[in-house]
Amino acid sequence: MEGLESREIAKLTNEGITRGTDCVACESPLSIIIEHELHGRHELGITMRTGGHDRLLVLGFIYSEGIISTIDDVYKIEIGNDCATIKLFKNAYFDPIKHCRSSTVTSSCGICGRASIEGGMLRGTNELDERMKIGLDTIANCLETVTRKQLIFAQTGGSHACASFTSNGSIERIFEDVGRHNAFDKLVGSYIDEGSIPQAELGAFVSGRASFELVQKSIRAGFPIMIAIGAPSSLAVDLAKEHGMTLGCFAKDDSIKLFSGVRRILQ
Repeated sequence: MEGLESREIAKLTNEGITRGTDCVACESPLSIIIEHELHGRHELGITMRTGGHDRLLVLGFIYSEGIISTIDDVYKIEIGNDCATIKLFKNAYFDPIKHCRSSTVTSSCGICGRASIEGGMLRGTNELDERMKIGLDTIANCLETVTRKQLIFAQTGGSHACASFTSNGSIERIFEDVGRHNAFDKLVGSYIDEGSIPQAELGAFVSGRASFELVQKSIRAGFPIMIAIGAPSSLAVDLAKEHGMTLGCFAKDDSIKLFSGVRRILQ
């Protein structure tokens, strides 16, 4: 299965040590290169990711960074040997000083290594749509389906998942990765590739905590609602409130804590 590798292990129990193998989630580097008509060729950074859907990952990443607005800003993407080269038209908003990293983007990192936190990450963001409404049944359906569809996590316990869902809790698509930011970028990239961003009547579901970076990515993609199994950070809550996004955390079948946007919740 893609995204998994086998490793030898020694297991210690009260009966002693037994040897065997276990599955682990794949993690490998992907170098991201930008070629821009005006600014030339630059290394945007290196991200540690679970291989698979690399095209969607880089599309979602450069969209979340504010470098592109649509797939029409991209001339060509070449992927091979753990390297992705994205060739951009001159109308793409690429600034090497703002966008290039000075360090590896780890699987747990969102904006690490940026020279500044501006760089247009929320440039051109539209006002979030008000039509989508959800209730506890929506959240329960999301939890059940995401758990069932996390195939890498089921065998390794070592991956994050990000999914899009409808108002009744049906999962439209889901992506896994060792990095939660990578998983979200793959999700967003899948819509960018189809030319269907922003997503006004779909919510975003994340299997971990609600960090500032994930809230930023969700707002940039146009998701009016974001549901997280884990906790939010203070900056994530403040950003969600500033942009009118519904942010629900500590999601369970029978409860959720709402940190912003209660108006989209059905009782």
